[in-house]
Amino acid sequence: MVATERQVTMNSAVGSKNASMVFVVLVLSCVNSLAGPPNPQLAYAGKQPYTANGQQWVRYNLRVVNWNAYPPYLFVPSPQLPPCGNNHNASRTWVDIYNRTNGTRINGFCALRSPNDLLRLWFAVKVGATPPHWVYIVMKDRLTQTNHKSNTIPIP
Repeated sequence: MVATERQVTMNSAVGSKNASMVFVVLVLSCVNSLAGPPNPQLAYAGKQPYTANGQQWVRYNLRVVNWNAYPPYLFVPSPQLPPCGNNHNASRTWVDIYNRTNGTRINGFCALRSPNDLLRLWFAVKVGATPPHWVYIVMKDRLTQTNHKSNTIPIP
């Protein structure tokens, strides 16, 4: 059985209507846990200019609309898994952003700490360069080796 954060207290009267309802809730919880989280629903969230290392950039902001469908345990530090560069406390789930046109990875996040961080994804392009026309993300649960690919969105 997959543990959930929700705890259900069973009525002491075994065989009662309440005990039957608790059993149904537990079964449905297990089925939903086995199905895993849904695919991320990606959305464009605007752009902003910035300067880094003396160069001008445009940051394209993205967000996962259904971020709250992802349980917090997917983002815990996971030192038992391979590091992300020098980060030996990388999160269990990594997010990579891809250019749909050529399939290249254009940015990635390996230190997300909560589902709320899915509201602050981004990639950058030098001022004057053409951004990708379409992007998508892949969320990789490194513990279970499962991937969840988002919808593809246009970049204005």
